[in-house]
Amino acid sequence: MPGPRFLSFPALVVFSALLGACQTTHKIEVDALSRPELAGNTSYRLVVTNPEIDTGSLRHREAVGYITKALAAKGMYEAPDPAAADMAVTIDYGISAPKSRVEEVSHAEFKRQPGAVYTAVIRVGTTAAGQPIYQNVVVQEPDRYVYAGDSVQQVTIVTYEKHLSLSARENKANADGGPAQEVWTVDLRSEGSNRDLRKTLPVLAGAAIDYIGKETNGAQTVKLKEDDGAVDFVKQPAAP
Repeated sequence: MPGPRFLSFPALVVFSALLGACQTTHKIEVDALSRPELAGNTSYRLVVTNPEIDTGSLRHREAVGYITKALAAKGMYEAPDPAAADMAVTIDYGISAPKSRVEEVSHAEFKRQPGAVYTAVIRVGTTAAGQPIYQNVVVQEPDRYVYAGDSVQQVTIVTYEKHLSLSARENKANADGGPAQEVWTVDLRSEGSNRDLRKTLPVLAGAAIDYIGKETNGAQTVKLKEDDGAVDFVKQPAAP
C-alpha cells in the first residue's frame, strides 16, 4: 500500500502564494428600513453630522465617491441645487476601538518518526567470470513527520468594527414643524482583524446597493469579496 503523501517545500511555497492571491471575503451585517410611499424621491444632497469625520480628507472624498456610485446604481443622483433636492442623505462611517477576546485554538502537533529499516539484496560487484555478486544490506527510509494529536492554546483575538450608515430624509420640514420624514436607512457593519477602514469602505458601499430603499425586517448577514462586481462598480471614477 502506498504511504501518505507530503507536500515538498516548493509546493508549500506555491500553495501559500495562491492563498495570498485570493481576495478577502467580508462578512457584513446589514439592517435596512424603507418607506415605500416615498420611494419616488431620486435627487439628494449629502449631509455629514459626525464631527469626527474630516470632510476635507482624502478618505472622505473617496467615501463620498463610493456612496454616490452606490446611490447611482439605484437611479439616484446628487441634485445640482441642494435646496431643491428630494432627500437629504446623511452619511456616517468609521471604525471602532480595538476589541479583544480570548479564544482557545487547537493546533495539530506532528512528531518526527524514523524511517522504516529493512534488509535488501543489492549487487555489489562481479566475479572474474562475470557473475554478479550480491550482498544483504540494511536500508533505512527517510524520516517523516506524522500527526501526533492536537494541542489547545489560549490566544487573544483583536478585532475592529467598521461601519457605514446612510440615512435619507425628505429635504423639507414636516407641516407640524417636526423632523423631516424618513425615506430609508441602511446600516452596514463588518467586524474582523483588518483595521484598514479605507480598504473596507468600498466593500460596505458595494454591499449597500442591494439594500438602499429596501426593508430587511431585521439584520441580515451577507458576504462580499473585494473583487465583487458591486465593489468594482463603486470604485469606478465618477464621470466628468
